[in-house]
Amino acid sequence: MNVLYISYDGMTDALGRSQVIPYLQGLAQKGHRIHVISCEKPDTFEKDKSQVKAIFSAGQIGWTPLKFSSFPPLLSKVFDLYKIRRAALKQHRKTPFEIVHCRSYIASFAGLFMTKRLGLRFVFDMRGFWVDERFEGNIWNRSNPFFRLVYNYFKKQEKAFFEHADAVVSLTEKGRRIIGQSFGEHIESRTSVIPCCTDVELFSQVNISSEDKQNARNLLGIDPAHFVLSYLGSTGTWYMTVEMMAFFRRLLMVYPDARFLFITGEDPDQILKEAARAYIDPTSIIVVKAGRSEVPLYLSLSDISIFFIKPVFSKKASSPTKQAEIMSMGIPFITNPGIGDTDQIVKENGVGILVEDFTDEAYDRAIRQIDRLLRKPPDSIRQCAITHFNLEAGVEKYHEIYESLKA
Repeated sequence: MNVLYISYDGMTDALGRSQVIPYLQGLAQKGHRIHVISCEKPDTFEKDKSQVKAIFSAGQIGWTPLKFSSFPPLLSKVFDLYKIRRAALKQHRKTPFEIVHCRSYIASFAGLFMTKRLGLRFVFDMRGFWVDERFEGNIWNRSNPFFRLVYNYFKKQEKAFFEHADAVVSLTEKGRRIIGQSFGEHIESRTSVIPCCTDVELFSQVNISSEDKQNARNLLGIDPAHFVLSYLGSTGTWYMTVEMMAFFRRLLMVYPDARFLFITGEDPDQILKEAARAYIDPTSIIVVKAGRSEVPLYLSLSDISIFFIKPVFSKKASSPTKQAEIMSMGIPFITNPGIGDTDQIVKENGVGILVEDFTDEAYDRAIRQIDRLLRKPPDSIRQCAITHFNLEAGVEKYHEIYESLKA
């Protein structure tokens, strides 16, 4: 199939490198002819454009990178959408497409335009309830009448995306059920569930030698006797750093030599300030920035990992990439309920601990379960990741969607 893939996220962004490009490579290997239009942030584009161009060239994937606009808010998105539509029409004249595959909502404005104007089959790869995320993440001010108007407009467009899509992709089973309840069983029936998958070959302990681990420990000042709680990824908006620090403070009462390892690109000073507010000794906090290829090594130093995410409505459709990567390493995790299908995976497979609420009592109950969880064989946790989050399985599902849309 000739596929136009539109993403408002950049291919040079970390998200594009981990959650878009691997799928496109797999689909190209299955014979699909793919052209990507994406909006690139100038700093990351200048730094990584050559590498991404080489990846796409090797996979015979076309790429039209556009400049991402951030100012003024909202109006910049209108301008970007105009650029996307213009680029899409230009590319369609060169290499006519059969499918327009849109990642999330902004891209889907262009997809809806292409399907109405040119009759292309439309894949709405929703990635979550984006409009609700704007309010629930305090990105749009709920009390501002202007943003309420914007919210209502986007909700109307959301309905149009679902109704005109030939195929819908949800990250979670919970999200798919909500789609059915909100938009009808006929739309739920054409919705496939493909979670955020991971490269289980990259995220594997097999690739990491004991010498590599020891060198990493020495670099970070982690002794073999230290109990290591890790956090992977960005902080802020959805990620509850304050509550995770409160949990760690309780953990120190049971594991006084524990270290909290943040594997993140965030400012270390901000993380240390949160630790200070929680009355945590800064020597217990370690912050390291890692490229994607380095993440498995630093994760391998963990005894257990943690991620608390705001348990709001929109997060029922979320599939944390970090969960897949952590599990693929055979590492158990601590999290809160209400995030996508994570509750079900934990309850059915015993790969983690659910903290019922954000209180010291709930933290203490979770901490008492750690010893038992650490006795679970890492291979069984990894196997659960392979079952649920294998990249190859995700590629196969997208391939099946494309094949089902053949004229």
